[in-house]
Amino acid sequence: MSNTIKNRHRALLKAETNLYPHGRVGQLSICLVSPSRYRTGMSSLGFQAVYALLADSTDIRCERAFLPEREELEEYRRSGTPLLSLESSTPLADFDLIAFSTSFEPDYLNIPLLFTLARIPLYSSERTQSDPLIIAGGAAFFINPEPVADFIDAICIGEGEDVIPAMITTLLSSVDNGRRGLLQALSVIPGVYVPAFYHPVYNSGTLAGYDAEEGAPLPVVRAPVCLAQHEPSSSQILTENTEFGDMFLVEVSRGCPRGCRFCSSGFIYGAFRQQPFDNVVALIDRGLAHRGKVGLVGAAVSDYAEIGRLSRYIVEKGAKVSVSSLRVDRIDAGMLDALIASGHKTISLAPEGGSQRMRDVIRKNLTEAQILGACEMLIDRDILNLKLYFIIGLPGETDADLDEMVRLIETIRERVIERGRANKRLGEITVSVNPFIPKPFTPFQWCGMEPLPSLERKVKLLESRLRRLSNVKLKVESLRESYLQALLSRGDRRLTPLIIAMAEGANLKKAAKSCGIDTDWYVQRTITADEILPWSVVGTAEMTLLRREYERALAGGEG
Repeated sequence: MSNTIKNRHRALLKAETNLYPHGRVGQLSICLVSPSRYRTGMSSLGFQAVYALLADSTDIRCERAFLPEREELEEYRRSGTPLLSLESSTPLADFDLIAFSTSFEPDYLNIPLLFTLARIPLYSSERTQSDPLIIAGGAAFFINPEPVADFIDAICIGEGEDVIPAMITTLLSSVDNGRRGLLQALSVIPGVYVPAFYHPVYNSGTLAGYDAEEGAPLPVVRAPVCLAQHEPSSSQILTENTEFGDMFLVEVSRGCPRGCRFCSSGFIYGAFRQQPFDNVVALIDRGLAHRGKVGLVGAAVSDYAEIGRLSRYIVEKGAKVSVSSLRVDRIDAGMLDALIASGHKTISLAPEGGSQRMRDVIRKNLTEAQILGACEMLIDRDILNLKLYFIIGLPGETDADLDEMVRLIETIRERVIERGRANKRLGEITVSVNPFIPKPFTPFQWCGMEPLPSLERKVKLLESRLRRLSNVKLKVESLRESYLQALLSRGDRRLTPLIIAMAEGANLKKAAKSCGIDTDWYVQRTITADEILPWSVVGTAEMTLLRREYERALAGGEG
């Protein structure tokens, strides 16, 4: 084994603090793999939560592996070393099971690379009894697992607290049933999808449905867990070598009660659920022994009923509190004061729709008065650095909607400048613009993404209008990366060769050409109401509701 790789692993482990140390001896060996690099992968609370669920069993030896850093990747290739686990430097191919945890669709591109490094056959159909079983889960797989379904033996599309213990029990009791027998036993667990048992059928280029083998449920139904019955997800391993290295992270809620028509968080997790206050506090007390800052995690953190009380508790303990962004109409004074006491100089707000018409279309349920009121609340507390999130390319958007966005930004800027002059301190507004990406299991899943030339024109329009405004900075998400994300979000199994080609180094255009794939067909077209959706194999119960919301949006947005 290369000393460079060995020393890298030793350095990472030495810097870690494991809050819940687990044994390393077990009947079943599992390597939990992140297709992101260590700094990002270990920052994911989802990855850490899955690690805790796996490592908590005395019958399992759980280790970790990550996408190698660029220099480390070259060392693997140069030395011919197979991909190794972090804890014991064991080749991944020697584990009984490999579990992928994937939160973002672009990470799908790294899965074939990791298989190649690990010397494991890419396709599940090519693996034998001597190869590890490959299981995957995470938000990306909740949304649409189909583009990489042929790589994975079993996919967890249910929430881990209930599904993972059931899978562990099955794995431990079915080890002598052979590979197919084990997959059959896993397939009957609610929330587990075994792609090999489902065969897509195409008709004139579009998906016509799935043929499910006998005993395989169609669709595979996910069931939300009762959070009160489980300890909240929290940081398991602390290290400075991550994006949130100075924080102890704890989940306060799951899902979102808002139901914004472009966002999957309000739909894929079922009903909005909140962690009991006492359960969260107990974990925070434990985490404060190691970190002086607590990061509160959830798709709708400011909707947590006890957010003000919880934030004050953390500050009164002499610690700092952090949240990702605030809901404009749910800015709790206690939480805001706690954030200021924690040293926050910038607060993020997400109007998302630039005009009232667009906010109605996406069902944001925010008025301009509420947005300005929230900004005033921040400015009155001398928070003069604001980050505003907007989406462009929403269904039905026109240049008039962009004009309204600019006017809103100008109005907020005037108020920041007025307060800044009084305090003799300048503030800055960062306008973060993201293109609309149609996501499965949302009312806008049938919509196409706006063509890149049209989005590029809108970006230039915003640049020209905002460039003249001092103290305003425009940041735009990469349009091409967003296009790729839309492709992977809406794709089916026919994208598999494209993903392999990109993992081997081809860019999207070359990969699509070599594979004969029209990516615009996946990304930009409007899907008809009677068409079978690739992701319907892992849930169709809410499609009627989603279609109704889609039609309301096209009719003007209200409702």
